[in-house]
Amino acid sequence: MAVATPVSARSVATAHVVPVRRTRLFALPEMRWAAVALVLFLAGLAVQLTSGPPAVWWGMYLACLAAGGWEPGLAGLTALRDKTLDVDLLMVAAAIGAASIGQVTDGALLIVIFATSGALEALATARTEDSVRGLLDLAPDSAVRITAEGDEQTVQVTDLDVGDVLLVRPGERIAADAIVISGGSEIDQATITGEPLPVDKTVGDEVFAGTLNGTGTLRIRVDRRAGESVVARIATLVEQASQTKARTQLFIEKVEQRYSIGMVTVTLAVFAVPLLAGEPLQRALLRAMTFMIVASPCAVVLATMPPLLAAIANAGRHGVLAKSAVVMEQLGATTVIAFDKTGTLTRGTPELAEIHCVDQQFTEESLLCLAAAAEHPSEHPLASAIVRAARARSLDLPAADRFTAHPGRGVTAEVDGHVVGVASPAAVLSGPAHTAKVAEVTAAVDELQRRGHTAVIVTCDGTAAGVLGLTDQLRPEAAVSVEGARRLTGRTPVLLTGDNQAAADRLAAEVGITDVRAGLLPEAKVAAVKQLQAAGANVTVVGDGINDAPALAAAHAGIAMGGAGSDLTLQTADAVVVRDDLTTIPAVIALSRRARRVVTANLVIAATFITALVLWDLIGELPLPLGVAGHEGSTIIVGLNGLRLLRRSAWRPIST
Repeated sequence: MAVATPVSARSVATAHVVPVRRTRLFALPEMRWAAVALVLFLAGLAVQLTSGPPAVWWGMYLACLAAGGWEPGLAGLTALRDKTLDVDLLMVAAAIGAASIGQVTDGALLIVIFATSGALEALATARTEDSVRGLLDLAPDSAVRITAEGDEQTVQVTDLDVGDVLLVRPGERIAADAIVISGGSEIDQATITGEPLPVDKTVGDEVFAGTLNGTGTLRIRVDRRAGESVVARIATLVEQASQTKARTQLFIEKVEQRYSIGMVTVTLAVFAVPLLAGEPLQRALLRAMTFMIVASPCAVVLATMPPLLAAIANAGRHGVLAKSAVVMEQLGATTVIAFDKTGTLTRGTPELAEIHCVDQQFTEESLLCLAAAAEHPSEHPLASAIVRAARARSLDLPAADRFTAHPGRGVTAEVDGHVVGVASPAAVLSGPAHTAKVAEVTAAVDELQRRGHTAVIVTCDGTAAGVLGLTDQLRPEAAVSVEGARRLTGRTPVLLTGDNQAAADRLAAEVGITDVRAGLLPEAKVAAVKQLQAAGANVTVVGDGINDAPALAAAHAGIAMGGAGSDLTLQTADAVVVRDDLTTIPAVIALSRRARRVVTANLVIAATFITALVLWDLIGELPLPLGVAGHEGSTIIVGLNGLRLLRRSAWRPIST
């Protein structure tokens, strides 16, 4: 069924995107201070490496310490008032201690790493809040309410009450969750359900706030207040999932309290005990500073960060954007992958799949030629699919005259002297179709719908001539990607979709998925994710639409398809597949697992060096130059080991 629509093709193509007001990169103070610290560090390093005056590069490094360290230092002191010692304060203390004994470069580098990490975390938080606010822009601010006297009255959506009757004109967004009480149209509700094609709505059907009306005029009765609409609940679900989702931390952060307290305690003891035993103040202070240098977690930080950052860079080269080191770490813990259907495993655009002729005077090509000629003036997605199929077969389309669109039902046009109609089964089978054709047409329609296709009936001069079956286009790499995900995790992926069960089952059979959960609204997708998590799974959800955002937020990790992904989904996701290549999903998870193994090896190396140097300093008398050399040596070793993941061979794509 196709209809002519006043909504432009561009507006239809962008109808699923939520406009958001983005926080600018340097609008956050954390970003500005981190940038200043980085510039000062690089400038100081350049002067130092070119044998510039020591006073100059020392001054730059000290300014770097101040710019990048004042905020985490203040936060650490604030936490200290609550009897909490965090690693940020420890890093600032270690940086100051390093500078106090001449190792100012080490101290400045440590501050730059932590300031940059904190700034990126603040930016990610701000962008997510922007997107949640932008989601609410889907629903219009005002609506046309029909008064008891039959007059039209423009009111704010927040002033609508349950039972109010609204008028929705062609091309307008629906203002509230409601029931259709008169009229008929097709509604693009992919933002809510993920269905790839507009859905016919007639009297008694439910419509959702924020969805886009087609060509028909509707009168609807408000069923829920604005704050209780499905689109408002999506925003709430995203916020709740983001707040309740356990804060994922890097390994060093998980042990920061014990390490911080232990290091501070031992450093004070290393200073105080010899001093009380009569050792000179300068010597006791030097020993304590040496201990702080060799025990500082620089090597541990670099054991963790370079492998993960190298993996992020490698993934980025292959079209996957992981938003942070934490994300790259947690992707490797995935035990089951849940895919959305429309726009993820499929392209989200229809294509002609089957042609059934029920009148022997028509061949497949002649039937398609008539249907495409009648549909040519229409901008409906199904019309475009039929016309594309005709052109793919190099058919010459005759001109269509007296084109008429019937909102929510189909089109008619005069083609070569015949009245040709392309319409929904409901419109044709309830009309004047010849009795001899009803059984055959009904059987063809039922078979197509059973296999998950959308059926439209072609009529010629009032007689049913054939049935066309249309379906969403499966991504060519979908099946091999699903198989790659199964081999990687040891478990067949799950399909979570708002589309109907028949369409979901058909696609699942094509790609090899056996766990199919269809007809899910956003809250139901979140419930499905939580059910999998309750069974012990670390779930990674892959999706593209606004309706997928709550599930992405609730999952262990969320991956968005970047090509057609909504702003909210792209901001909520932990990683984005920029090129919409599904094969990169198992590949990036495999890369994450390699990074985790390298991190573990690095932590063992760093711990070995730190333990040896600390014992030497505590039991004997570790010379400061040797302590610095050992500390820097371990840092270089773990750093270079992590950078191995930058090599192209570290990315292992699945074969297609």
